[in-house]
Amino acid sequence: MTTSTEPPTGATATPDESEETAGLSRRGLLGLAFGAGAAGLAVGAGAGATAGVAVGRARERIGGASADDFFGVHQAGITTPVQDHLHFASFDMMARTGRDDLVSLLQDWTYAASRMTRGLDVSATGAVGGDPEAPPDDTGEALGLPPSGLTITFGFGPTLFETTEGVDRYGVAAQRPPELSRLPAFLGDDLDPAASNGDLCIQACADDPQVAVHAVRNLSRIAFGRARIRWSQLGFGRTSKTTAAQETPRNLFGFKDGTANVLAGDGAALDESVWVAASDRPAWMAGGSYLVARKIAMIIELWDRQRLAEQHRIIGRDKAEGAPLSGGSDEFASPDFEATDAAGAARIDHAAHVRLAHPAHNGGVRILRRGYNYVDGNNDLGRLDAGLFFLSYQRTPEQFVTLQRSLSTDALNEYIRHVGSGVWAIPGGIAPGSFVGEALFA
Repeated sequence: MTTSTEPPTGATATPDESEETAGLSRRGLLGLAFGAGAAGLAVGAGAGATAGVAVGRARERIGGASADDFFGVHQAGITTPVQDHLHFASFDMMARTGRDDLVSLLQDWTYAASRMTRGLDVSATGAVGGDPEAPPDDTGEALGLPPSGLTITFGFGPTLFETTEGVDRYGVAAQRPPELSRLPAFLGDDLDPAASNGDLCIQACADDPQVAVHAVRNLSRIAFGRARIRWSQLGFGRTSKTTAAQETPRNLFGFKDGTANVLAGDGAALDESVWVAASDRPAWMAGGSYLVARKIAMIIELWDRQRLAEQHRIIGRDKAEGAPLSGGSDEFASPDFEATDAAGAARIDHAAHVRLAHPAHNGGVRILRRGYNYVDGNNDLGRLDAGLFFLSYQRTPEQFVTLQRSLSTDALNEYIRHVGSGVWAIPGGIAPGSFVGEALFA
């Protein structure tokens, strides 16, 4: 990260070439050179993938490292190739804050994010260029690190529009999307209120965990006095892919995950299942999406004691290649839910995850997933506190609700618990000189 000139207080802008040049020059003087290089588990959800502007999002090289364009028709971090690390944070606005506080926070966050995604410090003076007798503007742990493909995605929760007591704190209740409300209770939920919901959310993804943590740490610092972190989650080892070029990853149960995810090359699928259309309401959400986050604890020790054949039956896929149990040599073979064995039993069990999560059993419903594994140490019983931090994007939260209800009889439920939850409206993309969600306040 480095430093450069910044706009007047309260303005929003984007680093331009002169800023980058100035920053690189200062970095050279300091010896800080860029390094080289840069529902449910839904293992079997439907096939597919977006063309046009989503695929065309700019990825440039800065100092020998990749950087995704912060600005565009849609926010980065949705169809962007899934990075290796995540820092997700949910925020609540502070008491006695008003509309001006919310707008100024979003402006400040937008400006800082537009810089950090390019490998710059959050401000002109940054970590080392300010008054030595004052706290620095940037915390500095990303000094010398490349952008690492950092994307920062912002969202608005139901309580930002109206509190649970029905209070419209910021004069935006009339603009609340009718689809945006807390998710209903699902069978088997064991949700921790301290790890659920929130007025605002930030999803920071990067190929370097320190770059992702730096982003959330500094955005939280910028929010001081206006918003505070309600809860956060670190993730590693992506559990989905968003481009055909990416390898299908594995979750902590050892199975390939996200084989049939909606991909960034399928414009029709994204328009139908992910992006809010201009004809949808409210108008300020055009080009946006809805994010569902679910923290899913895996009962690792119980799963690890299960015989391989039973693991196959529960998932409905082969563990080695990910091929469906109905036949096929690889993970991309289409599941045949009518196939039976010599005894007449279904080759893919009726309670198998791949069957219940498939669009064929959910009215064609599809979502875009980009979740992560997590390990939060051990619990009081000495067992791994680990699982999947599930993230999905959809045109309406009802798509997720449909899938999750379908999974109520999933054989996998014996081995997982949903312990955290939240839903947020993700505004459309941000134009240079604008700020995230600006249309909401027009």
